[in-house]
Formats: sequence, structure tokens, C-alpha cells
Amino acid sequence: MRGSTPTNLRVQRAAVLIIVTVPFIGVAVAIVMLWQRLVTWSDLALLAGMYTVTGLGVTAGFHRMLTHRSFETQPIVRFVLLVLGSMAVEGGPLTWASFHIQHHARADREGDPHSPLEGFFHAHVGWLLGHMQIRPEVYGSWLLKDRLVCFLDQTFLVWVGLGLLIPYLLGGWTGLLWGGLVRIFLAHHATWSVNSVCHTFGQRMFETNDQSTNQWLVGLLAFGEGWHNNHHAFPRSAWHGLAWWQVDLTGCLISLLERVGLARDVYRVSPDTIQARLNRNHAGLRQTG
Repeated sequence: MRGSTPTNLRVQRAAVLIIVTVPFIGVAVAIVMLWQRLVTWSDLALLAGMYTVTGLGVTAGFHRMLTHRSFETQPIVRFVLLVLGSMAVEGGPLTWASFHIQHHARADREGDPHSPLEGFFHAHVGWLLGHMQIRPEVYGSWLLKDRLVCFLDQTFLVWVGLGLLIPYLLGGWTGLLWGGLVRIFLAHHATWSVNSVCHTFGQRMFETNDQSTNQWLVGLLAFGEGWHNNHHAFPRSAWHGLAWWQVDLTGCLISLLERVGLARDVYRVSPDTIQARLNRNHAGLRQTG
């Protein structure tokens, strides 16, 4: 963190361990309940609903709207998306965006917060246990001037609490288990898989200066984020699924918001630009062949 001291670092690591291990314990309890058939359809509905809305808060709000400025939206929609992203327990908007901007600036090189060059485990979750230095003044200085972003980052724990309170009020303790802890566990690993799986396994549609890949399963679980090679080729694109068969639920949400007048300045990559990039890739392969 900014200005980290040994004490702050210990606190940071303790917080990360809690965030990682408590949902895991919740999943273990949920598996036992599932085995004993103590799970109701309302529990599973809360899991699916909370996973979807908080996940889209990360993908549409934190990632495409805030970090890459792929589209603009109305203040109330912006607030809701960033609150939902905060409820996913992946850090506040300033923290999340700054790390991701640094990832793009240093992708798969020294300085990348979660490069698989240091091992798959490091890219997936190990980097969270290291010395995470948040540098928004370098990676995302405009975010420091955004009062809403700074407010939500400073009140991050409030929104985490809200993300646990809602499923509890709707479903009691089992609602909290499935719509809270299990949902957080699954969402975390879907997001972390973009860092690890999508820089290790999969296909590359475009040549980029990193090891990013497209992985269809992560694309489904992370609402389009698994088309990661496409994203690194065209970081500002509001759509990561660039082929008709590349399902991108986040892109669909952005298009829906645009259609009803709640999103504007949506950045799209033209088919001609995509084809020109593919042609350059093929030309390069012929020259090296």
C-alpha cells in the first residue's frame, strides 16, 4: 500500500488471509449442506443473483467504465456500478483500477503485480500476499481527482458489509452463506483466473507484447473478461468478445444501457480495424515462417 510500514504490511496480509480463507471455509460448509440436501432453491437464487450483480459491478464498473473509460454513464448508474463492484470484495475502485492500469503498463514484465512469470500460483492469488504498493499517482492519476471514486475507496468496508447484509436479510444465515461467502469465493477465483489462466492457457487471436490468451470458460464465468487476449489487443474496447461466438455478458449490459439512454460514448473497435490487425499478424507469421 502507499507508504507501507512493516505494521501496515502485516495488517494487509492478515486482511488478505481473512478474505481468502473465510469464503473457503464457507464453501466447505456449503458442500456439507449440499451433500445433506439442506440447500433450497432460494439459496441458489441468492448465489446466482449476487454473483451476477457484483460481478458485473467489477467487469462493467471497475474495469471497462472506470479503468479503461470504455463508456460514460449517468451519475446514479455510475454510483450503483461502483458500489456493486465494491461489494465483490476485490478492493475499492481506486485500488482495483490502479493495480489493473499497472498490469497493462507492465504486462508480463517486471513491475506487473500478478505476472505468471513468477508462477501460476503467484499470478492467481500469491501476489495478494506480497508487498502490494498501490501507486495511483503513477497508474491512474485522474482517479485521485474523482470524488466518488475516492469516497467509495475510503468507505470500502461499508459496501462489503452491505454485500453481506443483503443476502442475510433476504435469506437468513443460509442466504448469507450462499449469497455471501460462497459467492465471494467463486467470484474471486473467476477474477483471479483472468490473471493466471488467461496469461498461461488458451488461444491467441492477436499478437501482443505479453502472454495474454483467450479462454472460453473464463469468458463465461467472468462475464466476458476471459477474452483477455482481445482485451490486451484493444484495451479500451467496451466489448471483449470480438467474434460472434465469444459470449460477452458485460458487453451486452453496456449495449443495453446505451440503448435505453444510460450509457454514452461507448468505444467500439471497427471490423476493419480488427481485420487489419489480423492481417498484420498473418503477414508477420509468413515472414517468420
